[in-house]
Amino acid sequence: MTALSVKPSDVAIKESLDTVIDSEKYKMIAENVTISYDKVPAVKNITMKFKEKSVTALIGPSGCGKTTFLRCLNRMHDMTKNASVTGKVMIDNIDLYDKSIDPIYHRRKVGMVFQKPNPFPTMSIYDNVTAGLKLNGVRDKKILDEIVEDSLKMAYLWDEVKHDLKKSAIELSGGQQQRLCIARALAIQPEVLLMDEPASALDPIATQKIEETIMELKKEYTIIIVTHNMQQAVRVSDYTGFMYLGDLIEFRETKKLFTDPKHELTAKYVQGQFG
Repeated sequence: MTALSVKPSDVAIKESLDTVIDSEKYKMIAENVTISYDKVPAVKNITMKFKEKSVTALIGPSGCGKTTFLRCLNRMHDMTKNASVTGKVMIDNIDLYDKSIDPIYHRRKVGMVFQKPNPFPTMSIYDNVTAGLKLNGVRDKKILDEIVEDSLKMAYLWDEVKHDLKKSAIELSGGQQQRLCIARALAIQPEVLLMDEPASALDPIATQKIEETIMELKKEYTIIIVTHNMQQAVRVSDYTGFMYLGDLIEFRETKKLFTDPKHELTAKYVQGQFG
């Protein structure tokens, strides 16, 4: 795809950011975040504020930096040798990139669900949910049992699997596997949940269940979701950020972004003129 020439001005971006009311309580704030690979910026100077107990969707064409940005919120780029992150990612006013912060501790506060369901194939449903807990030293079976039940209920999977928790995770359907991965992420009791296109590999029925799960989870969690499906963004999110070529073009309440975009490039994208 030929890159469009429209480029957001700093003023336009500031106006978009200012539409997210500053009096609200934010769980996470990304401030002037730039992510580079071999010193080449892939995501450029992004600032976003994520309201507590809300869903924020990141949309934009493939390769625009959505997943790259999402992964920086979980410090996953720490594992990539040629990647570097500058700027701040604050959760409850603590900079997660401060050298004093233990990345493992941080990842307990910010859970991650990936595009393709990735349950541990050699483990049962029960063991998948408890894997992170056991890694962190939880051994009390009563506690584990309670967390397994609570996590599977939050992921809307409990009623479907409660009679056979010893069943292999890979025997579940694709949609069930993805909800199991959500339950696994919830088991460690994160405060923020990141989802990278969690329904892109699923059929419409499974997708609906994932979306229903997201809507319920936002009552307790701050959720940030990457999606290629603009209709899905409209259905599940409170706020939407539109990205293009590594830039944040516009960030507003979802309804306003889709019905009254401030930037010409946003309007062209949501109208389907490119993608």
